[in-house]
Amino acid sequence: MGLIIRILISAVAVIVASYVIPGVGVDGFGTALIVAIVLGLLNAFLKPILVFLTIPITIITLGLFYLVINVLMVYLTDYLVGGFQVSGFIAALLFSILVSVVTWLIDSIVS
Repeated sequence: MGLIIRILISAVAVIVASYVIPGVGVDGFGTALIVAIVLGLLNAFLKPILVFLTIPITIITLGLFYLVINVLMVYLTDYLVGGFQVSGFIAALLFSILVSVVTWLIDSIVS
């Protein structure tokens, strides 16, 4: 039950981010649900591998490269999900920060 609630709240965060951040577009709540699921799967399976492989550059940049990895996850989601558009690095960065903060807040409340 908690997983479904987290996905739904992440989908709402995706919708809110698409309204707040120029350069991010979502074609509806169904697309936002798919974006939330795909982004969650990418963050669960691909992101740890990328973080491990980029440890040296992340250390050199004092952790700022971790933001680039988040942006890459958003771009990959944009590529995989039709109806979800991100135009530009800054839009993807702001989107990833907003969705991460909302997800973190939800995890702290639900858990």
